[in-house]
Amino acid sequence: MRRYLAVGLDSYLCLLAVGLLVRSCLNSGGTGHAVALLVVQSVALSFANQVLLTMAVRASAGKLIMGVRVIRLPDAGRPGFRLLVLRWLYGLLWLPRQPWRRLRGTTAAGGPGRAPGRRSEAPEDLAGVRQVRRSDLRSYRAAVQGRARAEPAP
Repeated sequence: MRRYLAVGLDSYLCLLAVGLLVRSCLNSGGTGHAVALLVVQSVALSFANQVLLTMAVRASAGKLIMGVRVIRLPDAGRPGFRLLVLRWLYGLLWLPRQPWRRLRGTTAAGGPGRAPGRRSEAPEDLAGVRQVRRSDLRSYRAAVQGRARAEPAP
């Protein structure tokens, strides 16, 4: 549930920031100019939040508020730029299609919006990264450090 709330907060904060930025530009052009500016600024702020901020502090703004961190699999390290860009693009291109897929109706696979042999949900590990609670990440690191100290040297 924390992940969904974090995504909602990220969306809200991005739209709020873009709304404040576009408001100043509404009188300079027409409606088309304002809409184009809104789309460009939304994508730029989304990239900055989901990729650049996540590179710096391991979480977007919404994830920071909800206490969620983004880690690289399998070693729980800091994800790199390439992985974060892939994850951002996947979310940008996959998520908007989901309502359309659910509205298409029942298919031969026996469920609404499900194609034969395909999963109806997003994979848990997008581009080799996962979202975890900050407290769980601290516990994992403490357990790994304790195990490393307990192992005898060969």
